[in-house]
Amino acid sequence: MTCIVVDNILKFYDKVEAVDGVSFKVEKGEIFGLLGPNGAGKSSTIRMLLDFIKPDKGTITIFGEFFKEKTKEKVGYLPEERGLYDNLTVMENLNYLAALKGSTPKDAKMNGLSLLNRVGLIEKSDTKIGALSKGQRQLVQLCVTLIHHPNLLILDEPFSGLDPTNRELVKNIILEEKRLGRTIVLSTHMMNEVEELCDHALMINHGKRVLYGRIDEIKRRYASNCVFVGFEGTLPELEGVERSNITNNSAQLSLRVDATPKHILEQLVNSDAEITQFNVKELSLNQIFIKVAEAEKWIKQ
Repeated sequence: MTCIVVDNILKFYDKVEAVDGVSFKVEKGEIFGLLGPNGAGKSSTIRMLLDFIKPDKGTITIFGEFFKEKTKEKVGYLPEERGLYDNLTVMENLNYLAALKGSTPKDAKMNGLSLLNRVGLIEKSDTKIGALSKGQRQLVQLCVTLIHHPNLLILDEPFSGLDPTNRELVKNIILEEKRLGRTIVLSTHMMNEVEELCDHALMINHGKRVLYGRIDEIKRRYASNCVFVGFEGTLPELEGVERSNITNNSAQLSLRVDATPKHILEQLVNSDAEITQFNVKELSLNQIFIKVAEAEKWIKQ
């Protein structure tokens, strides 16, 4: 079952095209990565998903219908700019923000205490938000996001400000929510977390969709864009190499999009170089992200 359908959305701010014809789907029960450099159009896309702003063109449906007031009760949103009240205690924040999502005071208290225990902050329930560390505030904000048991979670930079221990805690909570059948849209700059957590990913750059698909399919698509060469003597200059990292008698070669490992190997065979090793190297999602962003930057120029 499809949870979110985004069809050809456009968004302008004055004459600036922030989002240009972006389409994607998010299936029920999956973790979907939303990626892109700063200013790429991610935030505008999230705001349109949440009905904070309307697309100038195109449509968005959630749970098979256009966003309604009742839809808010089914959605949990963790904003990048945190929205807690510093002068209220942790529990007062949870109770108030849960009430805005339709929770009863009894449910809000019960769920709030359970979540605080889950993130190791039960002893901070009567502490004012202003007295917490940045990481603790982040965990409380996550509790606010989960307190009404939403079917859809939209998490914008959920690992920001967290130490490695709490990043692992949040990662495990996200996976647990997935096991409970929640659908999760995850916007983050931490590619290792996307690679580990997400089923599908969408990368936006300059407002356009530039990368979209299953994580394993994306990695397979770019698998031929990097080769490892072992050699003796001197490595010749090779047509089709975008960037090279040479150390001692080995080289990692990043290829242009129009080059193939076969093309590189043919040049090496026809040269005087003594080749001791030649392997196609799988790129990490972070390397793919950088490669696509740099290519788009070059095309834009």
